[in-house]
Amino acid sequence: MTVAHVYKRDHINTDEIIPARYLNTDDRAELARHCLEDLDGEFVNKVKEGDIIVAGEDFGCGSSREHAVWAIRGAGVQTVIAKSFARIFYRNAINNGFYLIESSDAPEKINDGDELQIDFKAGSIKNKTAGTDISFNPLPDFALEIINDGGLLEHIQKSKK
Repeated sequence: MTVAHVYKRDHINTDEIIPARYLNTDDRAELARHCLEDLDGEFVNKVKEGDIIVAGEDFGCGSSREHAVWAIRGAGVQTVIAKSFARIFYRNAINNGFYLIESSDAPEKINDGDELQIDFKAGSIKNKTAGTDISFNPLPDFALEIINDGGLLEHIQKSKK
C-alpha cells in the first residue's frame, strides 16, 4: 500500500527536509533517519518503502543540497508531489534519479493517509481512498532517461558506451 504523507504548507525548505546538523555525512541510510525531523518528528517512524510526500508551493527551497534528495530517497519515498518545486531541488532530484510530480490540483485532492497509485508514464494519480483521479504532466523523455539510468552520472557513463 502506497500512503500519502501530506504537509499542507508552502516553502518546505531543504533545512526542514534534512537539517544542516546532519550534513557531515553522505550516507543515505543515516540521512534517512533524520528526514523531515524538524517538520514532523514522527515521519521516519510512519514512512514505509514506496510512500509519497505531498506538499504545497516551492518544495525544496533554501540552500542547494543534494542531501535533501538523498534523505528522502533513503527514507524509501517513491516521489514527492507538490504544487511547485524550487528549481535547484527539482534538478538535483532528476540528477539523482528521483522522479518529482508537479501538480497544482493534487495537494487539495489528497489527504494524509490516502492510498495512491501513480502511473508516471501516463501522468495520472489515482487516489484510491477518495476514488478520484488527478492528472499531471509527465516528465520529458530526456529527464526520464536520466532517472531510469539511476541519475546523471550513470546516464553519462551509459551514453559513452
